[in-house]
Amino acid sequence: MARYQTGDKRGGRKYGRKASEKVEKVMRERKRGTLRSGGSGKKVTSRKQAIAIGLSEARRAGAKVPRKRKGGKKR
Repeated sequence: MARYQTGDKRGGRKYGRKASEKVEKVMRERKRGTLRSGGSGKKVTSRKQAIAIGLSEARRAGAKVPRKRKGGKKR
């Protein structure tokens, strides 16, 4: 029996390629210093915040991104 089957979708990607491209674009903006937050318009310097902005943009664009975690608890 073959170990990797072509029609098997169980081991798929968690994030789509469109999402990766959005995050990559946002990270470049952050590095240049042109990335601004949506609410206040302040400059974003945090890496984590930049990734969050990229993922939310990807979500709005209809890319494959897992749902946001409900609640503020982080492991």
